[in-house]
This record gives sequence, C-alpha cells and structure tokens, in this order.
Amino acid sequence: MPVIIAIAVGVVCALVFGFLGVLLGIQYRKRVAEAEIGSAEQEAKRIIEEGTKVADQKKKETLIEAKEEILRSKNELDREIKDRRNELSRLERRCVAREESLDRKLDQLEKKDETLNQKIKEYEDLTAEVEGLKVKEFEKLEELSGLTAESAKELLIAQVEEQARFEAAQKLVEIENQLKEDADEKARNIISLAISRVASEQVAEATVSVVALPNDDMKGRIIGREGRNIRAVETATGVDLIIDDTPEAITLSSFDPIRREVARLALEKLIADGRIHPTRIEETVEKAKKEVEVRIKQAGEKAVFETGIHGLNNELVKILGRLMYRTSYGQNVLNHSVEVSHIAGIIADELGVDGTVARRAGLLHDIGKAMTQEIEGSHVQIGVEIAKKYKESKDVIHAIEAHHGDVEPRTITALIVQAADAISAARPGARREDIENFIKRLQKLEEISSSFPGVEKAYAIQAGREVRVMVKPEEVNDQNMVLLARDIAHKIEGELKYPGQIKVNIIRESRATEFAK
Repeated sequence: MPVIIAIAVGVVCALVFGFLGVLLGIQYRKRVAEAEIGSAEQEAKRIIEEGTKVADQKKKETLIEAKEEILRSKNELDREIKDRRNELSRLERRCVAREESLDRKLDQLEKKDETLNQKIKEYEDLTAEVEGLKVKEFEKLEELSGLTAESAKELLIAQVEEQARFEAAQKLVEIENQLKEDADEKARNIISLAISRVASEQVAEATVSVVALPNDDMKGRIIGREGRNIRAVETATGVDLIIDDTPEAITLSSFDPIRREVARLALEKLIADGRIHPTRIEETVEKAKKEVEVRIKQAGEKAVFETGIHGLNNELVKILGRLMYRTSYGQNVLNHSVEVSHIAGIIADELGVDGTVARRAGLLHDIGKAMTQEIEGSHVQIGVEIAKKYKESKDVIHAIEAHHGDVEPRTITALIVQAADAISAARPGARREDIENFIKRLQKLEEISSSFPGVEKAYAIQAGREVRVMVKPEEVNDQNMVLLARDIAHKIEGELKYPGQIKVNIIRESRATEFAK
C-alpha cells in the first residue's frame, strides 16, 4: 500500500512538473515571439521609410525626364512647324510665279488667235480666187483640147490603167522568178537535210561467199568419193563450189544471194557435224532454207521497227524481208527501201505533210522486187497488186504506182516518195549498173534453160560461164539429153548477149530408194 501511494505521488509530481515545464516553455516562446515581432515591425518600418525615400527619388527623376522629353518634343515640333511654313511660303511664291506666266501665255495665245483668224480669212479669200481661176482654166483647157473634163478623166484613167498593168506584169515576173529561186533553195535545203540525217551504207553486192574450213583435209570430205558430195551440194543449192589452193577455205559462187546464203549455212552445219554424205546434205540444205526464211522474216521486222511503221500485215513483212537478198544496180533493195522511207518521212515533216504515210509508202515502194522471179510483170505492177492484196491505203498504193512515173503523181506523198527514191538511187556509189546487168543476164540464162519440157531445175554457175540443168529422168532419156542440150544452147545464142561461151551441162540422175524392215 505505501508503495502504491508513493508511485501515485511520483506520477502526480511528474505531471505537475511536466505541466509547469510546458507553461514555462510557452511563456518563453511567447517572449521570444514578441521580441521577434517587435524587431520585424522595426525592420518593416525601416524598409517602408527607405522605400518611400526611393519612391520619392524615382518620382523626382521621372518628372525631370518627362519634362526634358516634353521640352525636346516641343523643340522638334517647333522646328517642323517652321520648316512647313517655309515650304508653304516657297510653294506660294511658285504658284504666284506660274500664275503670272500663264497670264502672259494667255495674252500671247489671244494675239496668235487673232493672227490666225486673219490668216484663215486671207486663205479663204485666196481659195475662192483660185477656184475661180481653176474654173476659167478648165474652160480654157476644154476649149483648146476639144475634150470635156469627163473625157479627159477617162483618157487619163485609161493611160494610168495601162501603165499599172505593165508594171504589174513586170512585178509578177519578178515575183515568179523570186518564188522559183526561193522554192529551189528550199528544196535543196530539204533534200540536203534529208540526206545528211540518213547515213545508210551503200555497198555493192558480192556474188561470192567464203566458208572457212578447220583444215585442208575437210576439202576432200566435201568433194566426196568421185565428187558425189560436191555434186549433191551444187544440185541441192544451185551454187557453184570452188575448191582451189586457198588454204582452209571454200568459195561459193552464185548470183542469187539467197541460194548462196543457204549453201553457206548448210556447209557450215555439215562441217560442224562432220557427217557429209548426199542424204545428210539434202537434210541440212532443207534446214538451212528454213533458217534463211526465219532470217528473212527477222529482216522484215527489223526494217519495220527502224522506220516506225505499225499495223503492217505479217505476210507483207515476210515479203519485205526478202528484199534483203535482192539487189538493184548493186544496191541492196531492203537498205534502199529503209533509206527511202527515212528520207520521205523527213521531207514530209519539213513540208508539213503526214510523215507516217510517206514513210510507209517509201518502205513499200519497191516491194514488188521481192516477187519478180515468181510473178510476171514489172516490179511496180507487182508491188501495186501486193499492196492491194494486203489492204494498204490508196495513198500508199498510188505512191508505189507512181514512183517510176508509170502514172502521173496525184498526191504530194507520191511526189515525195518519187523524190526520195531518186535521192537514194542518185547518191554517189549507191548503184553499179555492171553487176545489175550481170545478174539480169544470169537470171535470163536460168529462165531460158528452165523453159524446156522435162527440166526440173536450172542453175547458172561459174559466173555465167556454165548452166547446170537437172532433168526429170522419167521424161528425158539419155538420147534426148543431147538434143535438149543443143536446143538450150541455140536458144541462149539467139536471146542473150554475153562474152566468151556458155557451157550447157545436162544432168540426169536416177534414184532408187527402199527401206529395210
């Protein structure tokens, strides 16, 4: 019990002392706060007093600056007002001076007006006097000439009209001459431009081709036993094979470039394959012919592409490609046709004509030359028929028909194609008539030889010094061969002119074929 009381007394004492401590702390903080508040109030008063002093100082400075600015503005305004007054005074003086000048000029104009009115009156008086004199002179002139004024006028008009007609005729002749000179000059410029922009090669066509051999032993294999291989090649192709001392080469001679190309391709294939015998030769020649046909089509397509022609019939393109193996006076006909197409297009563009039609007509103008060996007639007639067959336009057909003057040109396109054809053909070195006549002679030689019954094929070889004729064995026997050779020789002598002599060689070959089963 005493312990509990002691503890309670201790707790109470602790509480009392704690409370007293708190009260003392509060009292102490209050005194400190009051001291700080007093110090802060003093500091605030001091700051307010200093702020008031600074504000008063700033106010005074601002008032001083404002007064100075007002004074400066007032001085500038006074100067501007003074300058404006001076400018107004100057303008006023100028206006007064100009007004005085205008008054003086007005006085002068009034004086001049009076003088002018006086001169006008004098002029009217003089005009009336002149008119009177003129009437008197007319009357006197009519009396002296015996003509009235109307008659004299008609006579004068007639003289003037005659003089005008004479001068007009002279002027017309001068204009015609000048126009002719200008037209000639313009035509020369257009032709020169067309020629300079088309740079096609003009190469005379050769009549021989050379086939390279891997070695000279190959010559013996090509000749074959008793010459049967070389005869088979010549018979199948119609080309003369010349095997001489030229190392590792064989010469193919034929006036027909297609035959020569077929023979060249066939020989190259045979040499590469190594199997050379008559049956293989015939198969290879057939393959070479098909390859040449493909090349012909490609040549036609290339020509169409180069000239920019669209919508050409496929068969017409093939016929066009055959011109690659045709020559005219030594000029490749396909190259010539492409060149004519370009030249015609350029001339048409320069003249403002449809260049597409001109190029198309230029490309097709010699299309008939591709078929002259198969169809009778001139190449112009054949070309017209071909163009009609493949539905070409009337302008193109007429240009083909008129390009050699067979008919009168009726369109500007026909005239352009005619001129372009002449330009291409007349270019230096473009043609050589010797080779053209030579080829025509060889073609005629083959034609004469093939005209006899029983003849299967006829080939002109040895540059026209020999014609090799293959006959049908069932129609021509050994005895008739001699008579046929003599008849062909007589007809050649009667229809051809040629240097030296021509050998007629008749070949009759019988074959028997059987299959072992």
